[in-house]
Amino acid sequence: MTYRNTRREFIQNLGVSAAVLPFLSNLPCFAAPNRSARKQRLVIIFSPDGIVPSTFWPDTEGKIVSFKESLTPLDPFRERTLLLNGVCDRIRGDGDGHMRGIGCLLTGVELFPGNVQGGSDTPAGWSSGISIDQELKNFLQRDPATRTRFGALEFGVMVPERADTWTRMSYSGPNKPVTPIDDPYQMFSKLYGRLRDQESLKSVLDDLKQDFDKVGSQVGKQDRQILEEHATLVRETEQELSAENKVDRGHPVPVLEPGVHRDNDRMPQLSKMQIDLLVNSFAGDFARVATLQYTNSVGQARMRWLGVEEGQHDLSHEPDNNTVAQEKLTKVTKWYSEQVAYLAKRLAETPEPGGEGNLLDNTIIVWTNELGQGNSHTLDNIPFVLVGGGMGFTMGRSLKYDNVAHNRLLLSLAHGFGHRINRFGNPDFCADGPLSKLTGR
Repeated sequence: MTYRNTRREFIQNLGVSAAVLPFLSNLPCFAAPNRSARKQRLVIIFSPDGIVPSTFWPDTEGKIVSFKESLTPLDPFRERTLLLNGVCDRIRGDGDGHMRGIGCLLTGVELFPGNVQGGSDTPAGWSSGISIDQELKNFLQRDPATRTRFGALEFGVMVPERADTWTRMSYSGPNKPVTPIDDPYQMFSKLYGRLRDQESLKSVLDDLKQDFDKVGSQVGKQDRQILEEHATLVRETEQELSAENKVDRGHPVPVLEPGVHRDNDRMPQLSKMQIDLLVNSFAGDFARVATLQYTNSVGQARMRWLGVEEGQHDLSHEPDNNTVAQEKLTKVTKWYSEQVAYLAKRLAETPEPGGEGNLLDNTIIVWTNELGQGNSHTLDNIPFVLVGGGMGFTMGRSLKYDNVAHNRLLLSLAHGFGHRINRFGNPDFCADGPLSKLTGR
């Protein structure tokens, strides 16, 4: 008898509804025998407009003893962090720095010619290749042992609804941008059923509670814990939605500035909800690959909760000698660092279902940006911050490279998953193979 038949008979004998099936489909007790191998996961996080190098990069190469101000939220994960300085986006061609920054970041290949006009005199279109997250998704989905329900999930926070070169970083192929989901309730619906509207979402906990109780009494402690986490997520989502529906704004919905999706001041809450959903999707083994995109290239979020009233992109154009602007930009980058740290914390406190350790042990987080610095629009020294495990890289270090192409890092990620390709993106930048020093001391 196969594990699928065992699962089907178990569920039929309990008499639970079809609505509970997404919550049960990946419980460890139903895992196939050939899924005992270690699960590897990848999360790529994007934040825009460059960083302040003086408050970001360590002064020396080697073991990370302390972080500069921008990265201090990652201090609890210092021994599980890898900083890569000197990795550059060397892709040229059509488009300005921002467009090539985000459009070539995960694809490692040129943009198509097009009619989207940037800050340069050369308009451009979509990327001409697949992105590394989708490449790895396809690789994992080809093997029944690593295939999951979705393969990859694309999360967003305040990503504009408009589709252009500045707003998309994932590509399923040439000229095929992937749209992230930046509505947590829509993502919830994707993960746990096709819910028609918010009213059906409000009632989902009531519909499922009895089924959770039935299953919980028949499975082991670890499976019960996972079911309880699912139930907690549903309850919290229902409460969030109920609170949202009770708000009386007392005035018409304002017209937001261009490029801001949803309420700017709700960005921290939206970020937390999306991260919680991401972690939950990994715990349920709905996907092994995820992206989390904050705003977009040329992002203009106003982080008033930090005391920063200016748009992020406007601030990033201020010169280095504007110390007030540099301090504010450091606050902005530090906030993104806090989001990475929160994701790492949630992964670290979530046990690996059916395995040893926790989710962070088997997950590598790659936090990056489309620019090395905003006021110069440089594509050199693109910030790449890796946190977690799952790749066999030697963590707890700051590495310095001599202007190496970021295609080599993309190759390293592929090889870390056992995907032994010898080129990714533009082959001109792949001759030296994966990055050196990642597994050394």
